[in-house]
Amino acid sequence: MRVLGIETSCDETGIAIYESEAGLLANRLYSQAAMHSEFGGVVPELASRDHVRKILPLIKMVLSDSDLQLSDLGGIAYTSGPGLIGALMVGGAIASSIGYALGIPVLGIHHMEGHLLAPMLEKTRPEFPFVALLVSGGHTQLVKVNGLGEYSLLGESLDDAAGEAFDKTAKMLELDYPGGPILAKFAADGNFRRFNFPRPMTDRPGLDFSFSGIKTFSRNLIDRHREEHGLLDQETRADICAGFQEAVVDTLVIKCLRAIEYTSLQTLVIAGGVAANTRLRQKLEDALKSKQANVFYARQEFCTDNGAMIAYAGCQRMLAGERDALAVKAFPRWPLDKLTPPLGRN
Repeated sequence: MRVLGIETSCDETGIAIYESEAGLLANRLYSQAAMHSEFGGVVPELASRDHVRKILPLIKMVLSDSDLQLSDLGGIAYTSGPGLIGALMVGGAIASSIGYALGIPVLGIHHMEGHLLAPMLEKTRPEFPFVALLVSGGHTQLVKVNGLGEYSLLGESLDDAAGEAFDKTAKMLELDYPGGPILAKFAADGNFRRFNFPRPMTDRPGLDFSFSGIKTFSRNLIDRHREEHGLLDQETRADICAGFQEAVVDTLVIKCLRAIEYTSLQTLVIAGGVAANTRLRQKLEDALKSKQANVFYARQEFCTDNGAMIAYAGCQRMLAGERDALAVKAFPRWPLDKLTPPLGRN
């Protein structure tokens, strides 16, 4: 079965074609980062309009890349939430329109389920059941995954998501947009031992997260340094970045180890934009070796939003017989643990 995947949840237009037998056939991504950088963050109306401009040309590109016609498709999957409502509607409307014209099934996919399943696009794949760390600009969650659509929430952030804390701290440091990846680059040249950042909620039991304290510590540290020394020098900026990143990574690693012990599972999957962070990958791999556990993640291009993960998730659910009506589904908020296995089977 060949499935066209459409991702338009925020500021990236992702289009891909996945075939159940051959795997990923084509993948294209357009990022709006340059457009939104002028405003220091995503402007929802501009994002929606840009999806309208880019989505059809990208669909034509992936069809050309895979030497296919629209008539060769067996189904269309699109991101139906969570995300920006206008952006979601663009992808949903195109998917439903093409599906109706071709007489093929259309299916709305949960954005975070796409991220969670993105490591399945690799040659070496995790097997169910496993623990998943979903970590991005909008989510930080630990989830027990028993199978497709069988998700139970173990813990989540009680305030900022980890990626959100990265972006906000980068903005405090007057780094360019998008701030998270730039902060990580600065951290590579910094001394994380110079400043003693807190590791919130790691001194108590449980699997929930909190990152607002690390963010507040960063703000106070930056303000104090500016009062005493004026502008931040490059060394201090890099050291703050390194200290901040190390605190967030340590917090995530500690909670992941607890989740592994709590569930007695030996496989961890990390997914979402922050999963591309090399320091997080390194420390998780090192920590899990001592537990004789394994960690899986997608290649970096599939950690951020993309159409390939939506095409894959859609293909798996469609193979199990799941279909949607042609009416567009768009959910700005949609808890992952509210999903069910295909056709509601347990």
